[in-house]
Amino acid sequence: MRIAYVLTSLGMGGAERQVATLAERMAARGHAVSLLVLRARQSEEWPTTVDLVRLDMRRTAVSLFAGLWRARRSLRVFAPDLIHSHTFHANISARLLRLLHPAPVLSTIHNVYEGSWPRMLAYRLTDPLSLRTIAVSQAAASRYLRLKAVQDHKCSVINNGIDTQMFQPSPERHARLRAEMGAQGEFIWLAAGRIAPAKDYPNLLRAFAQVQAGLPTARLWIAGEATGPEAASVQSLIAELRLGASVRLLGLRRDMPALFDAADGFVLASAWEGMPLAVGEAMAMEKPVVVTDVGGVRELVGECGVIVQAKTPETLAQAMLALMETTPEARGSLGRAARERIQRAFSMDAKAREWEALYRTILQPG
Repeated sequence: MRIAYVLTSLGMGGAERQVATLAERMAARGHAVSLLVLRARQSEEWPTTVDLVRLDMRRTAVSLFAGLWRARRSLRVFAPDLIHSHTFHANISARLLRLLHPAPVLSTIHNVYEGSWPRMLAYRLTDPLSLRTIAVSQAAASRYLRLKAVQDHKCSVINNGIDTQMFQPSPERHARLRAEMGAQGEFIWLAAGRIAPAKDYPNLLRAFAQVQAGLPTARLWIAGEATGPEAASVQSLIAELRLGASVRLLGLRRDMPALFDAADGFVLASAWEGMPLAVGEAMAMEKPVVVTDVGGVRELVGECGVIVQAKTPETLAQAMLALMETTPEARGSLGRAARERIQRAFSMDAKAREWEALYRTILQPG
């Protein structure tokens, strides 16, 4: 098959990494792959070895049409059998490309919230241009069906995949990074994801203030891009809660497997999600997880973690404290069960096979 993936950017987000990894998996399986990226190069991006076309679109009508025309020229040369787009802007752009190029379009929704009613209206109006719409979680699919942004007979679910070879525990790496980070007998909680409203770091910090008051050896590391007003607000809240000695903002990191290894537990305090990769990666690394019940988190975690209500710092703190007070053996057992679940149901190789089967069904109906 010849597959053209369309993505808004290659910035350091979960959806972007998922698409880059999927594209490389498909290329490794013998398919011809091209990746069309709407935006110009970002300061930090996921690397990729597949053929890459940058459309350099900006937020103007002229730039949009120019970018679509460049995409049309690229697609005429590449001649894809299908076009597979991901996230709102790329989904809408790929659907508009359907007017300029005959290849069937497959859209993927990566979050339960991709914008307010104008975006949902855009999805609804352009739905006839997409052959199928796939959500990364049942929670996301249900919400978009309820909003009539997609049609039931054209919508299905394929969860995100986790690279279980990259994300596997290493005792040597655990000891090395803890020594480098100066972690001695502390219990290290790790949170991951850029500082943005969806991640609800104020909820996490208020919960952690209660955890730290109960067990002073607790520490919180936050790995994720920390820029703009949201980051400033988080830093102010850390100071207000007097957590400066217990919370480390690590910024954007490319050594996530090592950070997972160094941590004792993983926490997600999000207000909304699609199917968060960081949770699956923590599980693959055999880390006990405490997570909020948002998006597809429950579908991912199952019985292999602790799930609490979103936006309730008291409940989140209680769950974190309870996990810390269990024995290392109990936490280890929970972590091993979590990795087994990811390997069985959410490995990247398994998801690549699901996508490949769907592509063949689309191209060879009946």
